[in-house]
Amino acid sequence: MTLENIKLDIDYVRSQFPAFDDPLSKDWSFFENAGGSYVPQNVIDKLTEFMTSTKVQPYAEYPMSKIAGENMDKATKLFSNMINAQENEILIGGSTSINLYVLSNALKKYINPGDEIIVTNQDHEANISPWRRLEEVGARIVEWKFNLQNHELEISDLEKIISSKTKILAVTHCSNIVGSVNNLKKISEIAHRYNTIVIGDGVSYAPHGFPNIKELDVDFYTFSLYKTYGPHLALLYGKEEILKELPNQNHEFLRGNYPYTINPGGPNHEELVSLIGIHEYFDNLYKHHFNESNSSTLEKISKLNKLISDHEEVIANPVLDYLNNRKDIILIGKNKISNKDRAPTISFVSKKKTSREISEELVSNKIATRNDNFYAWRCIRDLGLDINDGVVRLSMVHYNTEHESIKILEALEKI
Repeated sequence: MTLENIKLDIDYVRSQFPAFDDPLSKDWSFFENAGGSYVPQNVIDKLTEFMTSTKVQPYAEYPMSKIAGENMDKATKLFSNMINAQENEILIGGSTSINLYVLSNALKKYINPGDEIIVTNQDHEANISPWRRLEEVGARIVEWKFNLQNHELEISDLEKIISSKTKILAVTHCSNIVGSVNNLKKISEIAHRYNTIVIGDGVSYAPHGFPNIKELDVDFYTFSLYKTYGPHLALLYGKEEILKELPNQNHEFLRGNYPYTINPGGPNHEELVSLIGIHEYFDNLYKHHFNESNSSTLEKISKLNKLISDHEEVIANPVLDYLNNRKDIILIGKNKISNKDRAPTISFVSKKKTSREISEELVSNKIATRNDNFYAWRCIRDLGLDINDGVVRLSMVHYNTEHESIKILEALEKI
């Protein structure tokens, strides 16, 4: 059977997530995944196991401590394999916002008065404000604005504003409002002609398929693990040759011990270990669909990414099509997903009702969603929308179903 003929077994997928049988949540259709996803049983088991048996200071020689340290290292190793990074190129911190703030504090050493930093108006604030703060050391902030007609970040516009003065370019891989997947590989290629450091925000991309970091050739990349089926942590990747040169942001005795130099206080032990459960879930998902286990982690992730993308097109495109064809609705971004050029993160506003009113009526139909600016307030503002009322956002991942999409359409039609 070819990859094209294999379909995601949605019943198997949902059987791995206890939330779908939980009395509180089982009757709801969950479409707030861009805010945080459910977790599979594997993650819960690993967290429980750590807290029950090995909740001690790690890396000592007694059994509980030794196992704790080994599992922390294992989690880091497995996740580095999943994104094609080296183990010493990733760190696990409290959140994407924290990770990027610490990174900006380290990189400011290299900023001189008059140096330029490019940020976009499409990003979540996590990948904007840490870089705008470098105005304090003399940086000039240049904004890469999205096209007001199609809401896209145009490569041609980047080429007009980047120059030899550009030291940092911070850009989202996928907008949490517009949904578009930006060509981060091409962006990195352009930026590196000017020796510009590229910081990619993958928070809204990674839940729909883990990235191949080396293929993108970004200098730094981050995403939130609580949106990729894990606990409330975030991953930051950095190229080794850059990480090892950054000034220490951690305890003095850790100087030179990268990547811990960019991780003050270190990771949350029990939640770091529970990341093994994410790897186990995806490994089991692969075995279930492809009936073999000899492929490399990267090969498995690549096949699963395709399986997930195909399913997401099936569940999201009918909703996009419906919203696009309603004259009383303004859909933000592309009206169709094709070849993973858009995430199934769907934002819209009504011409007749506030986003708050629409959201509340969807909730009354047991569709878990919300209205907000979702920390991308600059994007909402420049779309000409009320940053307090924001948009209605329906965000899907691979455990959502066709039946749930139909439920949304029925609820919207009734509203």
